[in-house]
Amino acid sequence: MTDIDTGVEPSPFEGPTPTRARRAFRIALSVALVATAIVTALLLTRDAPVAATAGHNHAASAGAGAAPVALDAEAARRIGVTFAAVTAGPITTDVRTLGQVTWDETRATAFAPKVEGWVERLHVDFTGQEVREGEALLDIYSPMLVAAQEELLLAARLVQDVAGGTDEARRGAEDMLASARRRLQYWDIPAADIEQIEHAGRASRVITLRATSSGVVVEKSVISGQKVMAGETLYRLADLRTVWVDGQVFEHDLALVRTGQRVSVEIQAYPGERWTGTVTYVYPLIDPATRTARLRVELGNAGRRLKPGMFATLLLAGSLRQNVLSVPRSAVLATGARSIVFLKAANGTLEPRDVVAGVASDDRLEIRSGLIAGDTVVASATFLIDAESNLKAALGSMAGMPGMDAPRARPVPAGPDTSAMPGMKMEPPRKNPPAVDHSSHGMADTLATPKLPVRRED
Repeated sequence: MTDIDTGVEPSPFEGPTPTRARRAFRIALSVALVATAIVTALLLTRDAPVAATAGHNHAASAGAGAAPVALDAEAARRIGVTFAAVTAGPITTDVRTLGQVTWDETRATAFAPKVEGWVERLHVDFTGQEVREGEALLDIYSPMLVAAQEELLLAARLVQDVAGGTDEARRGAEDMLASARRRLQYWDIPAADIEQIEHAGRASRVITLRATSSGVVVEKSVISGQKVMAGETLYRLADLRTVWVDGQVFEHDLALVRTGQRVSVEIQAYPGERWTGTVTYVYPLIDPATRTARLRVELGNAGRRLKPGMFATLLLAGSLRQNVLSVPRSAVLATGARSIVFLKAANGTLEPRDVVAGVASDDRLEIRSGLIAGDTVVASATFLIDAESNLKAALGSMAGMPGMDAPRARPVPAGPDTSAMPGMKMEPPRKNPPAVDHSSHGMADTLATPKLPVRRED
């Protein structure tokens, strides 16, 4: 009988003799247990620093959520930082805003005939044409006007026929004639045209309708041959001898605007010239989207130089206030919830400081609290300084969190000078670990020649 030795070693979990597979398994199991313990400890202690730092009140410091910034002279020059002193002096609370010229709504009129009919001819046939009171606008054929002319002529003949009759007959005829004349006058037919009809002795097929006021045609909605209805607006006229300028002021400037206030107006089309007007009305509503209020300024326009649609700049002179602390407007950074300046400390650092701002002029802003006269603040590049300050504050708040500690620098062994070679650092030489004798650990059998299958014959 022949037996074949397969050379397969027994399972590492069986038998008392330690093998290489069993030792490897034990080492892997130990490493896994240590790693599990480390991960568990980190998870259990992860929230501890957060809870500890939650009770710290960052708002107690000046400029909540920001940290002081240190800049040398070269860095400040490179990003454009300039400084200005807090001064005490007079400040004028002027309000400058934009507006647009429009026509005076109180001097605008609409032409709407009081009879229906068909337009035979237009005497004013384009928008923008200037019209004077009594000037012919259009000729209209209206059966109602023809009937009214016939009644007028009939009443006029009746007055002539009863001229030699009784007083009562004459009074009745004259009353009918006056009634026919009034009827045409109520339809805006001028007295001169009515007299001409009586003088001609016959009714006219078309009647000329005339303007009841002077102005410029700003709207026209009629063409020749069109049928028009009674009350339909055919022309809209605006008297441009006086115009309005509609402006808008921000909500925080609304307290500086009042009715009757004098306003200086500059028109973009006429550089170097100024008009003087008066605030005639401040609208009672605030636009929720822009947070502005509308105001109306009335201007004289005798030469017709101001045209509706022109852009204008409004300057409202406010009151002059004495001995007011102020800084350049660019020094204050408004975040919506508060106003911040960066104060230059004695050691040169830039410290954030909350301030309460007041009224503003063209280039300066009142400081009601937070600074004193003589302080030095950042006057430009404030936004960049604020970004650096917030970044430092954010990094400082994470210093106590696990894994956020700054790594310690390890000394570099002395070696060749590589400072002249940018980006090249010499790694310290690595030493091979000394050989370890594993014979005492039962590792000698792992170095033995592996067994080969042996064929035996009985």
